[in-house]
Amino acid sequence: MNVDTITRHYDELEYVPTWQAMQQFTDTRHAKTADELWFLQHPPVYTLGKNGKASHILNAADIPVVNIDRGGQVTYHGPGQLVVYTLLDLKRMKLGIRDAVTMLEDSIIAVLAEYGVESASQRDAPGVYVDNAKIAALGLRVRKGCCFHGLALNVDMDLTPFSGINPCGYEGLQVTQLSNFVNDVDIKQVAEHLQQQLLQRLK
Repeated sequence: MNVDTITRHYDELEYVPTWQAMQQFTDTRHAKTADELWFLQHPPVYTLGKNGKASHILNAADIPVVNIDRGGQVTYHGPGQLVVYTLLDLKRMKLGIRDAVTMLEDSIIAVLAEYGVESASQRDAPGVYVDNAKIAALGLRVRKGCCFHGLALNVDMDLTPFSGINPCGYEGLQVTQLSNFVNDVDIKQVAEHLQQQLLQRLK
């Protein structure tokens, strides 16, 4: 059964209410519910995955830390980072969790290539990397065969808060962003490119 994917574009949304909305959407969806992609940014926040270790938070300073239900360790969200929440019925799509992760990684890699930036994924460390520096993080939760949470692509942001954590649980992991390689990058344009890549793969 093919059901069109709904895309929603927001500006900056607070993290906790958005997370709760994802949970509610997933808990109340049914076999005919359309999948949705939410494109947005968050004010500064650290999120720690359900099996994450608090020791990977080195210095949160005045940035709030939220313990959440996705996989993975700790990451940072802030203005200038494009977050896409992927509310997908994996069972209906006949996709495993690794297939979903690969689909998201491949979509990001394709978008970066459109900007002339060569990037790659790493099998043992989900996400997208440019010269071993992480430019995009991924974290998913699957419930009743449906996934939520999604991806975070660093576009044009203050990377300083990443120094307060071991990003994704890796000590000394370098992070980067698209604006380090492209002048005058527009996050809304990046969102349009990423939407196109994701929808192509969700057909």
